[in-house]
Amino acid sequence: MIKNRRAIIVGIKSYKLSSNEKKFLIKYRPWGVILFLRNIKSIKQTKVLTDSIKKIFKDKNYPILIDQEGGRVNRLSNIISFDNLTSEYFGNLYEKDKMKFDIIYKLFIDKTSHLLKLVGANINTVPVLDLRIKGSNNIIGDRSFSKKAKTVSKMGDLCIKLFQENSIGTIIKHIPGHGLAKVDSHNFTPVVYKSLNYLKKYDFSVFKKKSCFFAMTAHVIYKNIDKLNTATHSKKVINHIRNSIGFKNIIISDDLSMKSLKETMKDNTIKSFKAGCNIVLHCNGNLNEMKIVAENSPLISSFIIKKTSQFYKILS
Repeated sequence: MIKNRRAIIVGIKSYKLSSNEKKFLIKYRPWGVILFLRNIKSIKQTKVLTDSIKKIFKDKNYPILIDQEGGRVNRLSNIISFDNLTSEYFGNLYEKDKMKFDIIYKLFIDKTSHLLKLVGANINTVPVLDLRIKGSNNIIGDRSFSKKAKTVSKMGDLCIKLFQENSIGTIIKHIPGHGLAKVDSHNFTPVVYKSLNYLKKYDFSVFKKKSCFFAMTAHVIYKNIDKLNTATHSKKVINHIRNSIGFKNIIISDDLSMKSLKETMKDNTIKSFKAGCNIVLHCNGNLNEMKIVAENSPLISSFIIKKTSQFYKILS
């Protein structure tokens, strides 16, 4: 059932599949589809959309992803407001009142999971494990649990555990760390100059020993590992993620249409796979770009099939 899919995740344009999008899904058979606010008007409409996607693949567990962090990253905002429930809020609560935190955070994840199931999503692209660094760009900001690596790591473990108990997959991001970036990688290429020893002690350390099926890369250059390439395009950084951080599951690129990647869409795709990404992500719903990504992406490997099958077990 999982075999013969292509190692890509794509976005779609609106509230329902167009005929051309249906043709694309049938022809290229992407591994997954990601939802955005532009796809979500109501619970009923979104469930019809996700059911129509799963029907094409004849797979009730077909991966449907969503960025539902809470706070300003709230793809369900047409359905419910989570504006004040930022990761920063929960990180502060964790440090100030552990008993209150335990109750409220579990309620938050239980409610989020229930809503995700209602709309047909089964993977939430959380937790954000980037550290909150003073003076860095606000693209992370209150999406981070804390400036303290220990707090972020513990919060990440709990987030993964609680979502999995609710039969929702998670994606740790942005590996190996976006917190030091001084520019927004949606628009520019961040460059981090800290020493490898510093990064290992702080930013990289929070990604260790995470029982998560998926990780999403950072479009960030780490000058003391690879002077030229972002993590997404760097074999050196991906090797570090595998061997030093020790992440052994599926690595997904961040969105290939982000401006931090300076190559053509074809080269952005090819370089991501050459560096060691297992699956690439393309979000903006531009069908012409999606075709370029698909035509330059391999079918999923036996490794991805194995790990996806393991992920499916938490959904049953």
